[in-house]
Amino acid sequence: MAPIGAETARLLDALGVDRAAWTDGSMPSLSPLTGEQVAMVRVSGAADIDAALDRATAAFRAWSRVPAPRRGELVRLFGEELRAAKDSLARLVTIEAGKIPSEGAGEVQEMIDICDFAVGLSRQLYGLTIATERPGHRMMEVWHPLGVIGVISAFNFPVAVWAWNAALALVCGNSVVWKPSEKTPLTALATQAIFERALARFGEAPAGLSQLLIGGREAGEALVDDARVALVSATGSTRMGRAVAPRLAGRFARAILELGGNNGVIVAPSADLDLALRGVAFGAMGTAGQRCTTTRRLFVHDSIHDAFVARLKAAYASVAVGNPLEGDVLVGPLIDRAAFEAMQAALAAARDAGGVVHGGTRVGEGASYYVRPALVEMPGQVGPVLEETFAPILYVMRYDDLDAAIRLHNAVAAGLSSAIFTRDLTEAERFLAASDCGIANVNLGTSGAEIGGAFGGEKETGGGRESGSDSWKAYMRRATNTVNYSDALPLAQGVSFEI
Repeated sequence: MAPIGAETARLLDALGVDRAAWTDGSMPSLSPLTGEQVAMVRVSGAADIDAALDRATAAFRAWSRVPAPRRGELVRLFGEELRAAKDSLARLVTIEAGKIPSEGAGEVQEMIDICDFAVGLSRQLYGLTIATERPGHRMMEVWHPLGVIGVISAFNFPVAVWAWNAALALVCGNSVVWKPSEKTPLTALATQAIFERALARFGEAPAGLSQLLIGGREAGEALVDDARVALVSATGSTRMGRAVAPRLAGRFARAILELGGNNGVIVAPSADLDLALRGVAFGAMGTAGQRCTTTRRLFVHDSIHDAFVARLKAAYASVAVGNPLEGDVLVGPLIDRAAFEAMQAALAAARDAGGVVHGGTRVGEGASYYVRPALVEMPGQVGPVLEETFAPILYVMRYDDLDAAIRLHNAVAAGLSSAIFTRDLTEAERFLAASDCGIANVNLGTSGAEIGGAFGGEKETGGGRESGSDSWKAYMRRATNTVNYSDALPLAQGVSFEI
């Protein structure tokens, strides 16, 4: 194996992944750092998937009867195992997804944080007591486990998004079947091995409580189409969501869709420009522009436009791009050649629409795809600005009226994350009231959501919500219960029916 392959093998061994799962398979796993093959992963066939869903169904029946605080203990143990494995798993995230080390470590920390959140939640799965119009009656809502939860995750957050779903699904009493991106199977195998160590310590969980399906589109379609799966949480492109949603609706299954985000930031005249510069730079360039919350559109007020954009250009020109294992860099690689080609096509379209492109060129050669982040000065919100390109492209536009800027901000198909930089309370509140996104921030960028809040967006982002707040309700079914403790049988709405 190449050196990076040797390190991958060392990490997988250290994390306890069965060697047969990544040495004796048919699907190659490539690292975007070098473009080299680092493993051959075993793919789940149709019979494997069917058996996994049978096991998951049986596991749900047993696990749903376990008291929720006891279910929380398993997730607590999983959090402990993640803490012990954090450095190795984070390093593997860097190798397989191309993230810089701090972002790889941050992703594992998200997993730890959601475990902590879910443990507390296991004692707070509250329903309401509801006022009833009938004397001698009590009405209440009760939340019950839902069933088998399918999770389809994307390459850009190869482990954290699964944890957002799995930690909540498990404390809610469900079983979980996970189909990771075919571009990042190794981190999924490692995460499953870590979870199995927590299971061994827990000692009483049913077999098949959490399972992994490795493969391409066919494995994902199996989760979407199988009646044994009660809910599918799918993260990916809007195109993927358009295929998934009607198939789930056709069998009346639930969906949590986390899709594209063409996220915008407004920089107002009163903004702290140092703060805005850092927030925009990380939002636009972090993870090489491969976050669903990446900043892709920037509206800067006329009065500060030239000075602010000059500073932003300087930041773009100076940012370090390269292999995050070999130096102190801030921007790692695009995931593959297709991502690079999509970026170049978008930049060509921007030029055709009158845009002035700064950056966007390839850094180095070979089988990996490193690029300088691109800052594009656009005459207006036209052409490629209206579409999400999963790459580090920031389209910059002028504005002179806040309400007009907000209307432009909202005039795209996606509605995930948004932000304004301002020291004017009125401007901040006008923005928060008008942004049509699921996330709206003041004086921080579009990236870096905490697990305590519900994560997700509107319009073509899919409407799903994961992680914090009351997102747990999606993984449960609600029942309204009424108890009559009187000797009479009054009917609601004054209906009379005497026999």
